[in-house]
Amino acid sequence: MDESDELLGIGAFGRRVGLAPSALRFYDDCGVLRPLKVDPASGYRFYGAEQEGRAVLLRRLREAGLPLLDARAVLDGGEAEARTALHMHLERTRRTADAARALIEEMLRGSPAEAPQPPRGWAGVGGAELASAVRQVGPAVADADTRAKHPVLGCVLLELDDGEVRVVATDRYRLAVRTLRATTGGAPCRLLIEAGELAETAAWALRQQHIDIKVDGDEGRLIGEGGVSRAFVGDAGEFPDYRVVLDGTGAVRHRIIADRTALREAFAEREKGAVITVRAGAQEVLVSGGGSEGEGGDGGRAAVEVSAACSGPPLRIGFDPAVLVPALESGVGPDVLLEVASEGEPVVVRSADQGSFTTLVMPVQALVSRETD
Repeated sequence: MDESDELLGIGAFGRRVGLAPSALRFYDDCGVLRPLKVDPASGYRFYGAEQEGRAVLLRRLREAGLPLLDARAVLDGGEAEARTALHMHLERTRRTADAARALIEEMLRGSPAEAPQPPRGWAGVGGAELASAVRQVGPAVADADTRAKHPVLGCVLLELDDGEVRVVATDRYRLAVRTLRATTGGAPCRLLIEAGELAETAAWALRQQHIDIKVDGDEGRLIGEGGVSRAFVGDAGEFPDYRVVLDGTGAVRHRIIADRTALREAFAEREKGAVITVRAGAQEVLVSGGGSEGEGGDGGRAAVEVSAACSGPPLRIGFDPAVLVPALESGVGPDVLLEVASEGEPVVVRSADQGSFTTLVMPVQALVSRETD
């Protein structure tokens, strides 16, 4: 038996251990579950049977809600470090469960469940999924001043193609894309919907078990239970080609995996519009800055250390909190992964818990010159 017979491709290995290929790629990028071999020509990843135990334990830890850094402590740390991480997560889980139970019981007392109906259409998606997608991309819609100059950036793109519904928004500083698996038919098409109108519809869609999306030229209709529908008149063109932006990102040189909530809070404490520094080290990132230029940079605010797993050479990169914080808030799961090609290129923000949602955030290049003056 040669080497190729002994190894499993990413799909076969994923099926054996219960992990999606997107999760395996994420864990490879994070350095927590590396493939035994990567084909230099194709980039295909291959795994060995001896990795199954680690992969299954990693999956179970993640299913239990452990942040990736805590899961790494259980997998690779000593017994004391592993027990500490597990005890802390157990306490967090108890508190979260108590709060969730109280909220759900309150809502169930006032909101009887509706019987789902399975309508059909050009594209069929879950109502809650569509509402979630609209909420996630919403922060990337342009503000009023930008819309006055570029009205199309005040719209959200719905794109129906090849078994997917893609929901896209951009304000030129951020690009957010959420992909929903769907039951589709007909020809590929797209429709631009004014963001405010779509946000109102998202609240309606949240109450629908299933949504059928029908598009005819520049007219669209969302159909819910009992034939209740919402109609739109949009624009079939002019929206920026987001695929060019996604495909044009440079090779990743830096990866930063951090607690999403801790990183968001570190940035949210800074003044709106301030420039932030992230210095990447081996086990932490340092969030500094946050004052106006006249206040000498930090404006009296102390730098905040956030535990992280970082790869690549040392990095200094600036972000406007008003741009980055909404991208962090829109994410799903306890962890966030920042993929950086360079200090001047869009930074990819994603997580292992929802590979179907990607945000690109532009850094602020003025940071380095201001801090070195």
